[in-house]
Amino acid sequence: MTRLATHCLPFLIAAFVCLTATAQTTVNWKKVSVLVYTKNGKGYVHDNISEAKKAIQRMGAQHGFRVDTSSSATIFSEDNLRRYTLLLFLNTNNDVFDTDAQRLVFRRYIEAGGGFVGVHSVLGTERNWPWFKQLLGGTFAWHPKFQPLKMTVLDSHHPSMQGLPATWNKSDECYFIKEMTPGPTVLLAHNLAGLNPDETEKITANRGMFTNLYPAAWAYAYDGGHSWCTTLGHDKKDYTDPTYVNHLFQGIRFVAGQVKMVDFNRAYANGRDEAVRY
Repeated sequence: MTRLATHCLPFLIAAFVCLTATAQTTVNWKKVSVLVYTKNGKGYVHDNISEAKKAIQRMGAQHGFRVDTSSSATIFSEDNLRRYTLLLFLNTNNDVFDTDAQRLVFRRYIEAGGGFVGVHSVLGTERNWPWFKQLLGGTFAWHPKFQPLKMTVLDSHHPSMQGLPATWNKSDECYFIKEMTPGPTVLLAHNLAGLNPDETEKITANRGMFTNLYPAAWAYAYDGGHSWCTTLGHDKKDYTDPTYVNHLFQGIRFVAGQVKMVDFNRAYANGRDEAVRY
């Protein structure tokens, strides 16, 4: 994978349009295994999880990759995770691990070269774990009410943006992010000027350094692993909408194309909060 280097601030829109991704996209789907994780901690739980799981299962059946699903944190052992090409956190929210030992296993999976795909409310997951928030690129701050959105593809050459319209009009929630982390490459951005003016004061307070464009989907090679996140996917109807389903599939395909081997011999952390070896 090659791309032009930038030295700009994280998520700075001017930098993102300068990036060129030519990532590996050839995937042998028969060798791909995806673990879909849906656990939610205390707090709001989306009503879309059942439909979302079915959408991923249909993708697996169509393309020939294995899909396992779980909402139990007991799945987080090295012996289990080494079987998966990527872990897909599907509308998870709040604390989704029961123990720090499980958090460490998850972290070591990423360090081992594993893949991660995060969907919609994943941005509100593990809000008190700094390493996890860095993997995501930040953490949930606030969103305006569900409404028609206009989004712009920033890198039409990136594999995960294939099949999306250059300007995508879709009803959803525009997630605002805090504690942003340097590194992620934003691929799709909200057009903030089109948001409902009834919430202008809160939008202004949460947009930070951004003017009109704000991150909606991004990719990140972090701590040995490969991740892709989208803030979209609130409505259960999304998971039968061809454009959104393609958006999600292309994210899965991109990450699956990056993961060559999950090798826990490459993992180094002995604690969940050990300093990252950049």
